[in-house]
Amino acid sequence: MLFDPHNFDGAHLDPESRRLLRATVDWFENRGKRRLIADDQARVWYTEFLDFAGREKLFATFCTPRAEAGGAPDKRWDAARNAALSEILGFYGLQYWYTWQVTVLGLGPIWMSGNALARKRAADLLDDGAVFAFGLSEKEHGADVYSTDMILTPTDDGGFTASGGKYYIGNGNVAGMVSVFGRRADIEGPDGYVFFAVESRHPNFKLVKNIVDSQMFVSEFRLEDYPLTADDILHTGQDAFSAALNTVNVGKFNLCTASIGISEHAFYEAITHAHNRVLYGKRVTDFPHVRQNFVDAYARLAAMKLFSDRAVDYFRTASPDDRRYLLFNPITKMKVTSEGEQVVDLLWDVIAAKGFEKDTYFAMAGRDIGALPKLEGTVHVNLALVLKFMPAYLFHPVAYPEVPTRHDAEDDDFFWRQGPARGLGDIRFHDWEAAYREFAHVPNVARFHEQAAAIRTLLTTAAPDAEQQKDLDFLLNLGHLFTLVVYGQLILEQARLTGLDADLLDQVFDVLIRDFSGYAVALHGKASSTEAQQAWALGQVRKPVVDRDRFERVWGRVAALSGAYEMNP
Repeated sequence: MLFDPHNFDGAHLDPESRRLLRATVDWFENRGKRRLIADDQARVWYTEFLDFAGREKLFATFCTPRAEAGGAPDKRWDAARNAALSEILGFYGLQYWYTWQVTVLGLGPIWMSGNALARKRAADLLDDGAVFAFGLSEKEHGADVYSTDMILTPTDDGGFTASGGKYYIGNGNVAGMVSVFGRRADIEGPDGYVFFAVESRHPNFKLVKNIVDSQMFVSEFRLEDYPLTADDILHTGQDAFSAALNTVNVGKFNLCTASIGISEHAFYEAITHAHNRVLYGKRVTDFPHVRQNFVDAYARLAAMKLFSDRAVDYFRTASPDDRRYLLFNPITKMKVTSEGEQVVDLLWDVIAAKGFEKDTYFAMAGRDIGALPKLEGTVHVNLALVLKFMPAYLFHPVAYPEVPTRHDAEDDDFFWRQGPARGLGDIRFHDWEAAYREFAHVPNVARFHEQAAAIRTLLTTAAPDAEQQKDLDFLLNLGHLFTLVVYGQLILEQARLTGLDADLLDQVFDVLIRDFSGYAVALHGKASSTEAQQAWALGQVRKPVVDRDRFERVWGRVAALSGAYEMNP
């Protein structure tokens, strides 16, 4: 279930993808844990990693769509292998993942653009080993693109000059191209939006500072009368706005696999430490609360992987007629990453002070794991997005062809033609209960299905009134409940496709039942909840089906991970 660098072979992927992923693992393992940690502590810019990626054409191979590959047979944008790379980079450190992630974001508006010259320039830069940047956020406005202060002023020769600042922009110190969002000075409203490309080495590109104390370079930069021609313009008007949102749709998926990688490495360290430590004459892992923490952490981590792996299939199968990924992607972003925080916290509660020691990976994980729910839109932003799909998902299922496991070596070209960022309420979903019915023989799946189905009862008998629909605090809690239903569905679908054993699946839903009960109690306590809603909430509090033998079998799997992996020193 957990990624193990010593035994990783990427057998589900094509030979060149396997070679590049194995080479990436070997690069980190050959440098070793002491160097990894020392570079992190000294905040060393990762030139050597970027040099490795450039020599191997790692980003060029994984980030160049086939249409821009010039006939190179292994270049394509393939979300399945990208997910594998993202997990590996997260496993060794958020900072290495981050330079890859912002390259993905920086490329999005370029690959979506009709500007062939810009696309060719990006493909050539990738081949030369360049990284990219995504200039959306601003110091005063965050990601509020409606309020951008990056202003493009028309010039007499038909071009523009761009002036303004951007903030929180990864790779801004070295990016070969920076995709920047702004607006025209002479056109009001959405019609004035522009996405354009600039070079970080241009004299009118002013790098202000790195705003974080880290190996990562998260820049503040300013453009000062930066000259632009038609060759630099990527999108205009509403298309520029859609390119911003659609790029985030692509990029936000990578956060889940980064969180998985960090959690996996932390898990190995924690179980090896705890299982070999004796306190008060007992092995630490003989204490019941310690075993519970480890089993819960393992079940949560398994669920993270199951959901994310299945969500990749829907993302790769997407089309103008099947946009279900627009629900699943924000859940990978906000739910999976939040679960990563819980996994690390559960482990940390066991290893305690060990988690702060400067020679551990865990100290890095504890610092970094909380960043991922807060990037590419906060948990709250993504929960609000998820709620838009709730009526269609719960009440109006339609038939779709079965979505298979998508490990095929195909180019995911739909990512660059997602279309306008609207019409979310019109998207339809297949019958979510089919997966639950298939696993009704698993006791905790059946019990959780009862809770999940009760959301429809809430919405038909005690739905939020007009005032509550303006109360985001109330709605976000409802969003957490709904998210668990979708989360469980894809977990079950992946369990079927992979033949997951019933013990682990039952333990996963043991956790989900407790989570649902917790959110139901929270709903009961909301200031605006009605008596009918409070009664419903208390009626959904359930105790999981207890099976001590099953618990011990899952614990046996966890205990077997002690000593299974230690990074080369």
